Amino acid sequence: MCRRSAVRAVVALLLLMFASLPVLATPAAADQSTLTVDTLDVTPFVISENDLKSGFSIDVLNEVATRRGWTITYGTNGSVSEILTNVTEGRADIALGAIEITSERARDLDFSQPLYSGGLQILVPAGTSTSRSLPGLAEFLELLFSRTMLVWVAAALVIALIPAHITWLMERRHDDSMVSRAYFPGIFQAIGWSLGMLASQPDSFPKHWASRTLGLALAFVSIIFVSLFTATLAANITVSKIGSQISSPSDLFGKSVCTLADSEAADYLKNLGVESATKSSIDDCYADLKARRADAVVFDAPVLNYYVAHGGAGTAMVVGQKFDKEDYGTAFRPGGPLRRQFDETMLGMREDGTFDRIKQKWFGDDGTGSAG
Repeated sequence: MCRRSAVRAVVALLLLMFASLPVLATPAAADQSTLTVDTLDVTPFVISENDLKSGFSIDVLNEVATRRGWTITYGTNGSVSEILTNVTEGRADIALGAIEITSERARDLDFSQPLYSGGLQILVPAGTSTSRSLPGLAEFLELLFSRTMLVWVAAALVIALIPAHITWLMERRHDDSMVSRAYFPGIFQAIGWSLGMLASQPDSFPKHWASRTLGLALAFVSIIFVSLFTATLAANITVSKIGSQISSPSDLFGKSVCTLADSEAADYLKNLGVESATKSSIDDCYADLKARRADAVVFDAPVLNYYVAHGGAGTAMVVGQKFDKEDYGTAFRPGGPLRRQFDETMLGMREDGTFDRIKQKWFGDDGTGSAG
């Protein structure tokens, strides 16, 4: 009897231990219906206003959560590296925002199917596009008092000086000479004639045959001189006109460029060899551009285009084509079921048109960024 009681006690104890195992599991494993989501504020993907969140990525996640029965709790609102580290180390379940899917990140995280396909683009202050027509008075005065103009004036004097002395020596002996017999002011009269020949506008003609032969040679020199002078001025005007214009990544060298820290844009600029200032928020770059502390902002094309259509209207403009094409997705803790569940629900949203309606709401009729 005692042995039966002892066996029953052992069996009851074992059953109790097995029944308590779920309670001993981690909170994340025990309740997958409540998820912690860390966010990166990048309009229009994630917008935080006080305790409210909106945006393209927020709307997509909310729709998935409704269909899956998830309860969303928002955690850290930080930088890209911060929220991705939180997910990797288990402090958050999901990282949400304009997060580029890269092979390096995919080694440590599970990424959803691409939600948006975009690329990088360049934002500049309004009015600095290549549509600017003629150079103004400021450009003319800058060129007039430039080192280039000084060099050409000095070259003209040097070229005129030698023929002027030869002409004075020849002409001063002629009875009807165009220059004075005395060195002063005769040499100045000869230099004036020589400069006039360079400009193809002489005010008098020499009388001696040797001086006339020299004048003919100087006329040929003047053709070359004036052609080179005109070409140089035209080139300098063109350079001064377009020197501050930016329309492609190759134009960024030597410019003050701003982008978001820990972003694909920052990596792209670094690999390209372009120095850039990195900010914790893209809004800080917008402020620098508006205050002319930055010449350009390089970042995700959909983000920049949204800014130009809303907060940056009239003060900034997007230039050039998209480059460094990339996909954006949602990051999940690796090895869990969330990525698969998210993607399954996303397929249903694409099929019934819900995803397209959300995309239309935030990006309008521009369907080039669709990832599905």
